[in-house]
Amino acid sequence: MDFRKTFDAIPEAFDQWRPRYCKELFEFLIDYTKIDRMKSALEIGPGTGQATEPFLKTGCNYLAIELGENFVEFTKNKFGSYNNFHIVNGDFEIYDFGTQRFDLVFSAATIQWIPEAICFPKVYDLLKSGGTLAMFMTYTDEKTSNLALFEEIQKVYDEHFHVDTKYTCKLDYGNVVNYGFTDYSYREWKTTRVYTAKEYVDYLAGTQVEHITLKEPYKSSFYHGIYQAVVNAGNKIVLNDTIALYLAKKP
Repeated sequence: MDFRKTFDAIPEAFDQWRPRYCKELFEFLIDYTKIDRMKSALEIGPGTGQATEPFLKTGCNYLAIELGENFVEFTKNKFGSYNNFHIVNGDFEIYDFGTQRFDLVFSAATIQWIPEAICFPKVYDLLKSGGTLAMFMTYTDEKTSNLALFEEIQKVYDEHFHVDTKYTCKLDYGNVVNYGFTDYSYREWKTTRVYTAKEYVDYLAGTQVEHITLKEPYKSSFYHGIYQAVVNAGNKIVLNDTIALYLAKKP
């Protein structure tokens, strides 16, 4: 199964429940890259644009490439008032950018969908000399603040979470140095979310790729079990997020 367009079927739910990135990340990255109206940026797979607007506000010449047709229309409606917003509906792996080159190429939890041997060489070619590749995403710890609840949730997964295809996309971001990039570095920020049982179920159903593909007779029992587990734990679950940023430069 090709999971790449799974979220495109539910753009509104995805936009509502996908975790936002902290302002400190954008402030750091914009300062680090010195991106402004004289420079250009390419975003790989913006989805519904959780990471887009801070860069549009710099006045840079912004281009996004997005595989999902619904996401493209969603972001056009969302950011159409920005004269510097441009988006193409296409597959980054095979899209021909012609002579376009960028000062910044960035990905917010999307580049891991692309095989390393394709994404890193292509980004390297698309960057100007001195340009930056920025890859960021959110890692969520659901266990530390919810030890007893976490055990109950795992029981629900063991009993009811049976999917046809497992999500296996993974990227070793440090391997970017094997493709000519230099100045590889990592930074992170910590944030916390607190959800009720209903909010947590909606979050899972709107942002987790395997969960979206879950079918009956398992789907209803799974979500009911998750909901009841959180309700029994005081109707609260605490999610501890690490917002991770991987950086590299083209010499």
